[in-house]
Amino acid sequence: MLDYRAFALRTLSRVGPRYLPFADVATAEVPLGRLLRLSLFQVTVGMALVLLVGTLNRVMIVELAVPASLVAGMLALPLVFAPFRTLIGYKSDTHVSALGLRRVPYIWKGTMYQFGGFAIMPFALLVLSGYGEAVDAPRWIGLVSAALAFLLVGAGVHMVQTVGLALATDLVDEEDQPKVVGLMYVMLLFGMVGSALLFGTLLENYTPGRLIRVIQGAAVATVALNLFALWKQEARDRVRAQAMLTARAPAFGAALEQLMRGPGTIRLLVVIGLGTFGFGMADVLLEPYGGQALGFTVAQTTKLTALFAGGTLAGFGIASRVLGRGAPPLPLGRLGAAIGIPGFLAIVLSSGLGQPGLFLAGTFATGLGAGLFGHATLTATMRAAPAGQIGLALGSWGAVQATCAGIGMALAGIVRDGLVAMPALSGYGAAAPYNVVFMTEAAFLVLAIAVAVPLGRFAGHKDAAGHRDLAGRDNRKNPVEVA
Repeated sequence: MLDYRAFALRTLSRVGPRYLPFADVATAEVPLGRLLRLSLFQVTVGMALVLLVGTLNRVMIVELAVPASLVAGMLALPLVFAPFRTLIGYKSDTHVSALGLRRVPYIWKGTMYQFGGFAIMPFALLVLSGYGEAVDAPRWIGLVSAALAFLLVGAGVHMVQTVGLALATDLVDEEDQPKVVGLMYVMLLFGMVGSALLFGTLLENYTPGRLIRVIQGAAVATVALNLFALWKQEARDRVRAQAMLTARAPAFGAALEQLMRGPGTIRLLVVIGLGTFGFGMADVLLEPYGGQALGFTVAQTTKLTALFAGGTLAGFGIASRVLGRGAPPLPLGRLGAAIGIPGFLAIVLSSGLGQPGLFLAGTFATGLGAGLFGHATLTATMRAAPAGQIGLALGSWGAVQATCAGIGMALAGIVRDGLVAMPALSGYGAAAPYNVVFMTEAAFLVLAIAVAVPLGRFAGHKDAAGHRDLAGRDNRKNPVEVA
């Protein structure tokens, strides 16, 4: 009898290296099937992002009439935990367990946080909006419950993603670590696209009951997929456990200081922050903009997330081809930011010209730019990390990215509501407040490009701590002090 599962995995393994970015990282010891199974944790992260940033922000603003500033604040609450991604990565690097497990305990704890947040979220939102029988409930109950739900989901996403990426790098050789992390992010985008299409289909005929079922279904799927992803991925190692018990791990502050001493590292993190801020402000406004300025339905605006993610996936694919040929990552990052600028201009012009197609093209272009920028800066960060600090480097990259994305989303909603309240803009239509934010994003991308230009001079530099330079060469064998 034909084993269809084995046949599918063999087929995917043959075509993967050609059509799936980063699939060439698979080896006989770590086959592609195992990596794809591990990547399911990124699928659940993508599902959570689509649900929070895509579906729920549109439903809360348009259908439930919750103020955009309050919605943006809720969506930005997970940034409270974003700076701790660095600490989470460090803790998972140095975690002491009797069985020698380092990553799995943190990933499972993050999964439980996600499940708890999703379990209470739909009812909290209905109370917050005063919908139906919840109209008599005190509004503060809905506010506190919704805040708790978003905090739990945010904490779980940060923990699962940071430690999951570290676990992925544990499975492969050091030279393949950027590739496997890239593969994990490709699967994140696949999860976002699939979730956006699924949620859009399920909410085609929106009702509060359907919303409850979708969110609670996401909670169950998160636990099931993460459990399957973790199964037999991290081997129990009592020898490592004994070594961790006797070894003296460096203090977190000392490890972080060593990472920051790398040539150009701080400037690179600033570029990551500016670019993420530029691309991230649109996350909370694209779907409401499509609904209010162009008359899109809930299902249509939910599918915008799939379009944006599709553009990002294309950016990752292009970046994998270019960087795989040995190209330096920083020029590619600047190109990604440059592509985002006309993308936002197209979005702004779409409402004035009444052209939904232009809006869709701009959305795809910004996704493409975000993909190029994200992969290039991720690769540059990993190449600049000292040996043994990949988890800390991933945590630092994720902390800066998530923090700036959260701040950008919060400010986008606040600025939008403030402009709506201004009498001077009342005659310019519903699109005007959104367009001001989109133009601000383009300005931040210009600033990111300007700050990134001097980073070219760090390529080829070496330091005494053994950092790799931003061109990707390993300098530990011949350390030289940077002048």
